[in-house]
Amino acid sequence: MTNPLQFIQQVRAEVSKVTWPTRREVLLTTGMVVVLAALTALFFSLVDLGIRSGLSAVLNYFG
Repeated sequence: MTNPLQFIQQVRAEVSKVTWPTRREVLLTTGMVVVLAALTALFFSLVDLGIRSGLSAVLNYFG
């Protein structure tokens, strides 16, 4: 078991090894996430509309 001082030193050593993304990389990946989320929302909205229309047609046919 390490003492708190050794733990903090080990944490600082590990954090110094981290490669942080650049501002451009963060903006690019954020933009990609927003675009893909919008496309996914559009896709599922169209699927929902299709299922709803099909179900309404079936229910109207038998009702």
